[in-house]
Amino acid sequence: GAEGSTLMSYFSKNQIQALKPKITFSTLRDLQCPVLQSNELQGKPEESCGTEELFEWLGAVLNQVSLDNKSSSFLSTYCCPQPNTMVEKAFLCTITGFIIPEKIIQLLEQLCCYFGEPKLAYWLTLTVHGFADSPVSWRENEHGFHKGGENLYNFVIFRNLDYWLQMAVGTYDDCPP
Repeated sequence: GAEGSTLMSYFSKNQIQALKPKITFSTLRDLQCPVLQSNELQGKPEESCGTEELFEWLGAVLNQVSLDNKSSSFLSTYCCPQPNTMVEKAFLCTITGFIIPEKIIQLLEQLCCYFGEPKLAYWLTLTVHGFADSPVSWRENEHGFHKGGENLYNFVIFRNLDYWLQMAVGTYDDCPP
């Protein structure tokens, strides 16, 4: 109707365009990584790390927190969980913007191609963050901000295509079944 055409002319006049997602790549060198086994969710002493340890480590890596546990650091004395292994090169790709679920599925499929020859990675992760101040979280329920507005899920995909799915939501928010 007339309302729609008025809106369209307003947007075209003001040259408001849909924001393209912003993509950044970085290479992390000599990164300490937890050792994971796809069938050991809790981890095993001296054999593998569990899901919670991985989630914590991933938060540190994504926020570029040092993992060397220096007592002189005012920011963090965090260190990589045991057992861990030194990875010469890890790739970090960050896509910021409004991304539809179909694109996330495409990304997952493309990431799984990385396990083809040469088999470089034992596992990889894909983390999807909702906006901290998003009005809804899971199941179209209201999303409370409270302290941090947690609203994310994380896939850990293994070379044999087993995967873990981790979810984090705020204190009073609903989580999917």
